[in-house]
Amino acid sequence: MVDRAAERRDIVDLATLDAVVVRGGSVLAAGGRVLTLEPGDQPEAELRIYLGRDGDRDLAAIVPAAPGFGQDDDGIGAERMLPLRDLLGKLAARGDDGAKDRELAATAVAIATWHANHPRCSVCGDPTEPRKGGWTRWCERDQKEHYPRTDPAVIVAITDPEDRILLAHAAYWSARRFSHLAGYVEPGESLEQAVHREVAEEASLTLTDLAYVGSQPWPFPASIMVGFTARVEHPAFTLDQEEISEAMWVTREELPGLIADGTLIPAPPGSIARRMLESWFGGPVPDPSRQGPVDV
Repeated sequence: MVDRAAERRDIVDLATLDAVVVRGGSVLAAGGRVLTLEPGDQPEAELRIYLGRDGDRDLAAIVPAAPGFGQDDDGIGAERMLPLRDLLGKLAARGDDGAKDRELAATAVAIATWHANHPRCSVCGDPTEPRKGGWTRWCERDQKEHYPRTDPAVIVAITDPEDRILLAHAAYWSARRFSHLAGYVEPGESLEQAVHREVAEEASLTLTDLAYVGSQPWPFPASIMVGFTARVEHPAFTLDQEEISEAMWVTREELPGLIADGTLIPAPPGSIARRMLESWFGGPVPDPSRQGPVDV
């Protein structure tokens, strides 16, 4: 893992560091790996962010000034800007070897997106400027620091008395995409309360045996996804039809066939949703021949 080395954010010269290139939710990559460019190879940057220390090397992220940098397939050799959603699956295929790249890519996208979306003070509206290696923005008028935000979201793998798993399709997703129920945590509630509320709102189900699984940075645009498992005693559901338009209970025996015939496209590799599905299934699930657009 990369040491974020917060104590170095004010003292390093960001222009002298090797850097990950990030823009608009995409990261410079080649061969399923995040690339770092030496200072002499870097494009002109409109923003630099300190990412931390990898061994004895300080690393930064840069947002290129040219909006089209790395978008063409042959623009810079085999290197190109790859959307983080697509890159996560390639990094997951590398197993533990891809962990550092996942951390660098997710951090770079999250912080760069925050800067892009919050150029002005939320109190007075004046423009702010990056400080502390890109980890804060400073309002000169109010003499206030503004910090990056992370919005917690919950996702839950639900099973019934027959150990079937509930897979649902959100109304705004691409066709045939199914995953677990999920939603954002509201002010004033715990993660566990959010799980119970979201499932009750979306499917009118009552959960038991709620258990924490793990979490994953999910900068789309600024979340951390917190995973749980749970059970229901009574599997009959009623969907809200606004957020969730379809749902089905699936057995382990049925899942491969549903994927193979295109009825169901599972959560993408590299996501906590896929990890929870495969934990229930007992191993890797078959990949559909065409994965299609990636959703949460």
